[in-house]
Amino acid sequence: MPLSVIGAGYPRTGTASLKVALEQLGLGPCYHMSEVFPRPDHYPLWADAVDGKPVDWDKIFDGFGATTDAPACLFYKQIADHYPQAKVILSLRDSDRWFDSTQSTILSEAIMGRFRDMPPVLTDMLHKIGWHPEDAENHDKARMIARLEAHNEDVKRTIPAERLLIFEAAQGWAPLCAFLGLPVPDGPFPHVNSTDEFKKMLAKMAEQNAPDLTSASRILSDQAAAQRDRSAT
Repeated sequence: MPLSVIGAGYPRTGTASLKVALEQLGLGPCYHMSEVFPRPDHYPLWADAVDGKPVDWDKIFDGFGATTDAPACLFYKQIADHYPQAKVILSLRDSDRWFDSTQSTILSEAIMGRFRDMPPVLTDMLHKIGWHPEDAENHDKARMIARLEAHNEDVKRTIPAERLLIFEAAQGWAPLCAFLGLPVPDGPFPHVNSTDEFKKMLAKMAEQNAPDLTSASRILSDQAAAQRDRSAT
């Protein structure tokens, strides 16, 4: 199935919640960084994308109907060109709060310890896409915010207005469903993978002595299932 939705927003802008929302709307499965970790054959494909080598997007997104988060958001232009019928969603968040969230979660000391034992091919990919927690510039607030805001402006300039939704998770279902031409589901808009939930995920991984990050995908799936159960009651 070709992608119908491309998430162009940076990590920690509500991308996990958007993933769950798109899947709840029937547009998934949705590709997200949590889907990359259990697919080691994808690591070199994303590294190749950074190096400007030809990428088989259909191979990467085989079985997926949408995508959010990194690494895909970094290549939104190429993916949007490859899937010209797909709509693009730019998820936004207050810049200061976004930076603080990255430092408490995906770029934190706790997650850094997990990455030190990762396969070299995964480490290489994360360095290349600019999201490895050991990269010093990822902890420079001014540079990170400038990077976020430059990316957002680039998306707005690049994607035609009729194809683009600028979205904040706090807006809920209404603008998302109107943009996608779908009915608003019963229940609240999903809210998963918050900073507190991310920390609980790391604690759970440590408790289970999970040797790698593939369990992150399972834990995020558990959060999504719990969200759906709450919405159904």
